[in-house]
Amino acid sequence: MKSAIKYLFLVVFTSLSVVAQQKLTLEEIWGGAFRTKGMDELQAMKNTNQYTVLNFDRATKSMQIDLYDYATLNKVATLIDTKNHKELEGIDSYTFDAKEQKMLLATNTSPIFRHSFTAIYYLYDIATKKLTQFSDKAIQEPTFSPDGTKVAYAFENNLYVCDLATTKHTQITTDGKRNAIINGITDWVYEEEFAFVKAFDWNADGTKLAFIRFDESQVPEFSMDLYNEGLYPTQSVFKYPKAGEKNADVSLHIYDVKLAKTQQINLGNYQDFYIPRIKWTSEANTLSAQVMNRHQNNLDLHFIDTTTGTTKIVLNEKDTAYVDVTDNLTFLKDNSFIWTSEKDGFNHIYLYDATGKLKKQITKGNWEVTAYYGFDEKSKMIYYQSVENGSINRDVYAIKLDGKGKARLSQKTGTNNATFSPNFQYFINTYSSATTAPYFSLNDSKTGAEIKKIQSNELVEAKLAKYNVAPKEFFALTTEKGHQLNAWIIKPKDFDASKKYPLLMFQYSGPGSQQVANSWNGTNDYWYFMLAQKGYIVACVDGRGTGFKGAAFKKCTQKELGKYEVEDQIDAAKVFGKYTYIDASRIGIWGWSYGGFMASNCLFQGADVFKTAIAVAPVTSWRYYDSIYTERYMQTPQENASGYDNNSPINHVSKLKGNFLLVHGTADDNVHVQNSMKMIEALVQANKQFDWAIYPDKNHGIYGGKTRLQLYTKMTNFILEKL
Repeated sequence: MKSAIKYLFLVVFTSLSVVAQQKLTLEEIWGGAFRTKGMDELQAMKNTNQYTVLNFDRATKSMQIDLYDYATLNKVATLIDTKNHKELEGIDSYTFDAKEQKMLLATNTSPIFRHSFTAIYYLYDIATKKLTQFSDKAIQEPTFSPDGTKVAYAFENNLYVCDLATTKHTQITTDGKRNAIINGITDWVYEEEFAFVKAFDWNADGTKLAFIRFDESQVPEFSMDLYNEGLYPTQSVFKYPKAGEKNADVSLHIYDVKLAKTQQINLGNYQDFYIPRIKWTSEANTLSAQVMNRHQNNLDLHFIDTTTGTTKIVLNEKDTAYVDVTDNLTFLKDNSFIWTSEKDGFNHIYLYDATGKLKKQITKGNWEVTAYYGFDEKSKMIYYQSVENGSINRDVYAIKLDGKGKARLSQKTGTNNATFSPNFQYFINTYSSATTAPYFSLNDSKTGAEIKKIQSNELVEAKLAKYNVAPKEFFALTTEKGHQLNAWIIKPKDFDASKKYPLLMFQYSGPGSQQVANSWNGTNDYWYFMLAQKGYIVACVDGRGTGFKGAAFKKCTQKELGKYEVEDQIDAAKVFGKYTYIDASRIGIWGWSYGGFMASNCLFQGADVFKTAIAVAPVTSWRYYDSIYTERYMQTPQENASGYDNNSPINHVSKLKGNFLLVHGTADDNVHVQNSMKMIEALVQANKQFDWAIYPDKNHGIYGGKTRLQLYTKMTNFILEKL
């Protein structure tokens, strides 16, 4: 009898093991088992019909910058191979001079914040293959002058110019000081919210350098303890303007290289303003600068005559909510310019003459332009990306400067993105969908027809197919209030409509964001597939306030962040709860950052709808978040106290009934751990039981080593136990 039982046990155990091998695991997901192949550091050349890619040779553990021909996709040359230059440990990124004869290579990169970093740079002459170390110090943002004779860069908050012929480095600012004065590099809040680091720009002939100076000496400081490995913690202290607090004072300056003199530009009688973009026009002595008020609902585009220092506002954008800042400003040869705006209710492309007079609205319709690729002077064609084929999709289009001859160039429904050749004859299209892994192809710019496949990821698709998971189903969910919202749902592969399933909802919900998109899986999606294998349904709904459905849909949350978004998630959960196959008593929600703010609010304010929530790195009161982002949507706490407080989850903790997991990293320079500490104290004083996890020295991404694996194991176990 014992032998028979033992035999039966072995058979069952073996069978279960075989089945288990087809189950997704967190170790696979976070170990990179579903990583896709791409084209790293793809750059289109400007002078030849070619492009470069940064490749890695695993056999020799060396890196190459390879040059390819657009027309044939054949490799033309290897511009540099690190195995031939032992002093070059690796290549993290690279830039060309205007003639594409020299390169600056970054190595030993050390990140500062989200976009900023320092690195050791090498100068490489492509023709002679000579490699020289540009600087023995870790510097920021080295940039060739247009004639390729000089390089401007930043070091320890000051700007420098190096003459490449003499190798002489000239310091052009001297007042740079940590946590006080920054020249030519943005402060923390500009970097995070206006999404740029290099706050300097060469003019067309390389004779002048424009830069923004930040005086942050009066900006309040934020400090973080870093525990590291030592006996005592260290402290990181940096300037961080929270909502309603003092911002850095910014000023605009022009450095004349020949005269070695700097002048400050008088932009006018602005009070408490931003300079979110500067860019030289096609004229060497005319600089453009965008100036915004603190509410960010008024933007002036200045043209500055740098010979006289006089300025003229050539364009003004106003909005009852806010004006988006983009990188789409493009100057044509005659200094007329292309601009994108939401002023007709949807983001579209406009053409203005050199004086700022509107010549033409080039695109029009109840859909959004989502990327501007460029203008071909020869054919007078503009190339762009839009959601005309549905707000969850992206397509590549061409249109003439006069607004005629519009053509859809991408062929497949999903997410398409283009990198055009210098002469706009070809483009490399990157395509993916919920069922197709990233696919790179060479396409004809006139017809959009695919010429040749470059790279695909059938192996990843085949690997995922072995797990037999059901892909996302896209649909429009209509709430009882009549709001039609984009949504997707993932069901177990063996889904049975007669059964009842627990539901986990995911969302982000931030202004202008999108999570319901017809594109290939992110890492979280594999986690959702894993949960579906365990008998859960996972869904995502983009509520009001999210993007790509017009300005009215996106900006309806103005001055009330967290009100309508929470309402929509609760209402969506109620719709799901009426599905015959959803167990309405087992609905959970989770999110990260803004999504954590939302998940907390949904559980507290929707206590009768949601059973469980996980909030990772959440904002818990917009009073604790930065000035530029928060005030764009909320104005200041002094002006809108009720908007801040009525929608803060801290003020709703007494309503908690379900299961709550709160997660944060102590070195989060973006959403400070202060947010979670304040929430924890509020929950404690409300005598509410909850779970929490703190990750020492981890930033907003909470990663490094086994961190993500441990975090997702914790969240998985929490869901299995509490939902």
